[in-house]
Amino acid sequence: MNRPSALHDTKTAYDAVAPLYAELFSDVLDSLPMERALLAAFAELVQAHDAGPVADIGCGPGHVTAHVHALGPTTFGIDLSSEMVALARRAHPELRFDEGSMTDLDLADGTLGGVLALYSVIHTPPARLPAVFAEFQRVLAPGGHLLLGFFAGDDPLPQEFDHKVALAYRWSPDALADLLRRAGFAEVARLLREPREGERFQQAHLLMRKP
Repeated sequence: MNRPSALHDTKTAYDAVAPLYAELFSDVLDSLPMERALLAAFAELVQAHDAGPVADIGCGPGHVTAHVHALGPTTFGIDLSSEMVALARRAHPELRFDEGSMTDLDLADGTLGGVLALYSVIHTPPARLPAVFAEFQRVLAPGGHLLLGFFAGDDPLPQEFDHKVALAYRWSPDALADLLRRAGFAEVARLLREPREGERFQQAHLLMRKP
């Protein structure tokens, strides 16, 4: 998603909906036991390796950043939307939140023990995802973990859909896992669950490790 127009459109869209987004989703983990379990496993793996902090990339209003930080690993957030970053700082003043793009992270090579990217790559044009995954690979230390969340689909090709904020894509978990393997990651686990009431699509997570 490093075409200037795609970045600009996504930033503008999330800036506009930031307060409503925070109101709707800041407590969403309370009703997602499987996601909480996966986040707990991710946090435990990061701490066991002790390779550095966790960056929550596409952190939105900071609710997941705060949740993972409370589980043990030092965790900070990065978001393209300046309005989201402002909300996150107000809601969680004890934590660090920076404005930035996942295609050009202001982080040194190999400095992170973990990367969270929960539904933050869904707006990335498919042709640009390899560059995003290469950036995740660059900032992770050897042995570091990536947890990626996205909307799932059965088609082997990514499918556009009418996301309420900005143009987005659904991915087959196998196809996205293959892209991540090509970027140098090894799969550790995956979660695929059926949509709850009010959700349109299957929800998927891939837990990957940088060898």
